[in-house]
Amino acid sequence: MGVRTRSRELALQALFYMDMHKNIAPEMLERYCRNFKPDDNVMDFFLTLVNGVIERRPRIDEVIDRHSANWKIGRMSCVDRNVLRLGVFELTHLPDTPAKVAINEAINSAKKFGTEESGAFINGILDSVRIELEQGRLDDVENFPGASQTIEPDA
Repeated sequence: MGVRTRSRELALQALFYMDMHKNIAPEMLERYCRNFKPDDNVMDFFLTLVNGVIERRPRIDEVIDRHSANWKIGRMSCVDRNVLRLGVFELTHLPDTPAKVAINEAINSAKKFGTEESGAFINGILDSVRIELEQGRLDDVENFPGASQTIEPDA
């Protein structure tokens, strides 16, 4: 498994952990890292993903809600919701990741950790976000709100 794929899986698990506890405070990420210490080679991308999603979560959730017909983010499974958050973050904020790669990685995570229907569900939403981005219709992508500092776990 590649470094970025492993980073994505660990980021999904960390976001799932925080989501299940309904707490995205820095202490929760630190606790996750203490208990499930990510290897040094994945730590940078892992932190980029987790911090990026946490910092921009309200805006990311708005984008997901807009693209998911009949499924508000609160009704989605915790796995699907966090796979989508990671996918939208990568599509909108990591230009070095090709859109097809970001979507494919999200689909694979959804298939691995979600339900039988998760892959198709994730694909449909992220592909519609990709199309909107390519057509320049995803307004203010550069202005997704974000915190000024990131979380660096002590572990």
